[in-house]
Amino acid sequence: MRAGHWLLLGWVALAPVLAAAPAAAQGYGSAAVANVGPPEDALFPDLAALQDRLEEQGWMLRGQATFIWQGNGRFRSPYSDEGSLKAVANARNTLSTDLILGRRLWHGAEFILDASVTRGFGLSNSVGVASFPNNEAFRLGSTEPTFFVPRAFFRQTIGLSADSVADADPLRFGETRPRERVTITLGKFSVWDIFDDNLYAHDARTQFLGWGLVGAGAFDFAADARGWTEGLAVEWEDGRWGVRVGAFRVARQANGLFLDPATTRAWQVIGQVDRFWEIGGRPGAIRLLYGLSRTRQSRWGELPPDGTAPFAINPQGYRLKHMVAGNLEQEVAEGIGFFARLSWNDGRTQNWMFTEMDRAVSGGLSFDGKRWDRPGDTAGLGFNIGWISHGRRRYLEAGGIGFITGDGRLNYGPETTLETYYDWRLAAGINLAVNAQLVVNPAYNRDRGPVPIIGLRLHAAF
Repeated sequence: MRAGHWLLLGWVALAPVLAAAPAAAQGYGSAAVANVGPPEDALFPDLAALQDRLEEQGWMLRGQATFIWQGNGRFRSPYSDEGSLKAVANARNTLSTDLILGRRLWHGAEFILDASVTRGFGLSNSVGVASFPNNEAFRLGSTEPTFFVPRAFFRQTIGLSADSVADADPLRFGETRPRERVTITLGKFSVWDIFDDNLYAHDARTQFLGWGLVGAGAFDFAADARGWTEGLAVEWEDGRWGVRVGAFRVARQANGLFLDPATTRAWQVIGQVDRFWEIGGRPGAIRLLYGLSRTRQSRWGELPPDGTAPFAINPQGYRLKHMVAGNLEQEVAEGIGFFARLSWNDGRTQNWMFTEMDRAVSGGLSFDGKRWDRPGDTAGLGFNIGWISHGRRRYLEAGGIGFITGDGRLNYGPETTLETYYDWRLAAGINLAVNAQLVVNPAYNRDRGPVPIIGLRLHAAF
């Protein structure tokens, strides 16, 4: 069956149940739309009312589908290799669907299961740009629909205060939480479900698409090749401060689908401190992250570029990687938000799970459509600049190939990506976006590019 037929079937299946609130940013992955607002505001009020009744009985049923098409034209490329973005005209698409099932267990406790079907590929099979232009493009693409379970976790919330605050999280029951609380999450999920959140740049299904704008580019977040892991996270927050810590499993191999079974030797720990405030009544936040990974990654001196040593796994044992990141968001005017990220890792070893970037800075602006009488619309303008360590640079200059980058040689320069988008709300729970990106020095190579990329995104959630 052709890709377009699968897309049509996906939308036909979702159409009867699209409901609830506008498809606004809901945190990483935007797996659904939070069950808020009166049913009569939904596209299908009767079904929205059914969702409400199910939730009153302790059951959750929500879902989403996202289709993304991207293309690039020919660009300057005097040479290339297996880690290069193809210099010919190229177009690819991806489709992801999620069905969220939840059960309230006892007071403050819930179990969430996310069943997902995906298909498609990123441009050039998701290589050639460190800040790859589509965060929905897995490095394991498929021509046929593939079923997997990205999330299956237990969560316990312990209230520490009598007052409550709004929290429209589509992966949680209810609309409010105790202002001061402790939350424990255990199971399979994304590290980004807990860490490195940002109101304006964290969800490729509703906001920016590029990897360096969805998360901190130089922070090697624990994940398998599809972006998921298993672990434990504990959070405390009181509306002004937040402290989050987590321990997670890591990939067995670089860019690997399977997690390392040696959990006492292979792991990642992350700590994050949040500070929330208001300046002139306008909310803002800063998040500071530290991470430590232990994986079977090699130091750059252990990796001759001729491939005589394996790139995907270090037979000599495990190595440590230190990482830090800072993340800022601030509303600067009515309907205008500013965001920025800085990230760094020690650069002595391979990046293992996210992308090949050792220093990164990103930032930009997000505009709410209410400013021009289009509630539910969003526009954004952002950038990411990435650098690599001396060891990685020498490896690529000598012809080495990484899991994201590698042109066979290198005329080094920082990789810069510019991105803009406009996201229209077509109906309750249905949004269409246009996206444009420009990649300068793709894969840190001054000899190739620049590369203009255009894209379309259709997103539905209920």
